[in-house]
Amino acid sequence: MDFGFLVVQSLSGLASASSLFVIASGLTLVFGVTRIVNFAHGSFYMLGAYMAVTVVPWLLDFDRSPLLFFTGVLVSAAVVGVLGVVMEVLLLRRLYKVPELFQLLATFGVVLMVQDAVLWIWGPVEIPGPRAPGLRHGVEILGQRFPAYELFLICVGPAVLGLLWLLMHRTRFGILIRAATRDREMVGALGVNQALLFTGTLFLGAFLAGLGGALQIPRVSANSQMDLSIITEAFVVTVIGGMGSVPGAFLAAVIIGQLNSFGVLIFPKITLVLVFLLMAVVLVVKPWGLLGRPEPAAGRAALPEGILATPRFGLWEKVILAVVLAATLAVPVFGDAYTVKVATEVLIFALAAFSLNFLVGNGGIVSFGHAAYFGLGAYAAGLLVTKGGFAMEPALIAAPLAGAAFAALFGFFVVRLTGIYLAMLTLAFAQIAYAVCFQWVEVTGGDNGVVGVWPSAWARSREVFHYLVAGCCILGIAALRHVIYAPFGATLRAARDSEQRADAIGIDVRMHRWLAFTLAGAAAGLAGGLYAFSKGSIDPTLLAIPMSIDFLAMLLLGGMQTVMGAVAGAAAFHTIKDFFMPLTDHWRFFLGASIIALVLIFPRGLSGAYGALRRRA
Repeated sequence: MDFGFLVVQSLSGLASASSLFVIASGLTLVFGVTRIVNFAHGSFYMLGAYMAVTVVPWLLDFDRSPLLFFTGVLVSAAVVGVLGVVMEVLLLRRLYKVPELFQLLATFGVVLMVQDAVLWIWGPVEIPGPRAPGLRHGVEILGQRFPAYELFLICVGPAVLGLLWLLMHRTRFGILIRAATRDREMVGALGVNQALLFTGTLFLGAFLAGLGGALQIPRVSANSQMDLSIITEAFVVTVIGGMGSVPGAFLAAVIIGQLNSFGVLIFPKITLVLVFLLMAVVLVVKPWGLLGRPEPAAGRAALPEGILATPRFGLWEKVILAVVLAATLAVPVFGDAYTVKVATEVLIFALAAFSLNFLVGNGGIVSFGHAAYFGLGAYAAGLLVTKGGFAMEPALIAAPLAGAAFAALFGFFVVRLTGIYLAMLTLAFAQIAYAVCFQWVEVTGGDNGVVGVWPSAWARSREVFHYLVAGCCILGIAALRHVIYAPFGATLRAARDSEQRADAIGIDVRMHRWLAFTLAGAAAGLAGGLYAFSKGSIDPTLLAIPMSIDFLAMLLLGGMQTVMGAVAGAAAFHTIKDFFMPLTDHWRFFLGASIIALVLIFPRGLSGAYGALRRRA
């Protein structure tokens, strides 16, 4: 590798960093002012690209000039900014006071709805965009050719940074944004119209995301998977730079751009791991980021309202439990093969969701990456069978052990943080696990996964395997429920409600949370191992963000205020999802709308509705 090649490689990293900064700066501003974990930011990026491939070619039909090209880019970004205002007015205004968990779920519902809207309007085929007039040529740099458009993109990032600095320091709106980033409550106490401030911030954030997407059309075809591919990188930049710090986002984007550019040369098999590993290290060492500031205690969002009481089963609960157990045992006898399959998966997801509620509802530990332990348990079982030649029985023992081991490792660092920083660290560790499974092709099979994960001969029939799953999942749920009712569970709730008081009476809060994290990982690992054998295969999607979101949605649907709500939520969520998916191509839209409705109208879930009916009775 000569010097010219290294320079061009570095320039390529700077071009990517500049594009990433434009997108992440909007996410940083929105979080800094509103404290909303906006998962839909990637959707605005995707909409910017789709708007640009629609508007820009139409303008270029009049005159193929650079002016019209960039006019189309700005118009596309402005349209996306207006859509951001619509989302703020209709949805986010109702979420500013709720915990980050509900915000994440609601904005992920928007992601699902936008994905289906894009497929309906533009279709599933990728749409290439026109190249920028006047920037289609290459530039000779030290004997190496480098695209002129990439050089232009390198200049865009510092230009946006400069314009944002002027906005923040020379306008009243910018000064209010900076003040709200420091102390949102004080800004409201001084009489500032927060609704208008938040709406303006959402417009600016969505505009920047749309601008980032529109600027990509000469490089990347518009496609319906752009949103999820960019949002994780934008979160990494936001977290590393410091939530609310625009200069921090710029510094982090440059670091990530160079790491990606040279990491692919030096460590080609762990490029994704390096990015999320850096995010995890920053969160552990300096949770508020490289240039961020520690968040004032008054500005922290409240934890989700978790398990409030642990009453024993009454007469009606015992009757419901008996009916559910009888139905579980009767499914293989009276149901067809498809019904048995769905019932088996419901049991598996019930255990996984219950283990998550053990953390969130009982311990106040909000995890955005619980699917990591589910997937790692599946991989442990699947690889032992396919690569190691072991039978199902030892593989099922290894699954919870693997989930517990990785949960203990990750949890050692996670429990040292609180609030949004803790949630983001769980996401970082989950993405590290996902990246390893995705890139370690020789062992995990990469994105193709591994097939041939079959049960032992005695458990091959659907009926026998269903009873095996029922036994494992019921025992797992009963064991975790026993822990919730035990003094250990009560201690976790005490630490959840007031960490300072729990610490003052001599409770080792970190140790209790670490043990809880490990237990939840073991239960999720067992669920993952059972799921691997039910499907006969494993792949990285088992650890991906959508799977973690599914578990959180099950929690919300069932209601995290009760001990058994997660079980009801898992049964309802998976059954509804499995029922609607074959009926319509737009199932994502209806699923997203249902999640948003749950957050806004039905936040206590099925268990809350049941409790209300009991009180009326």
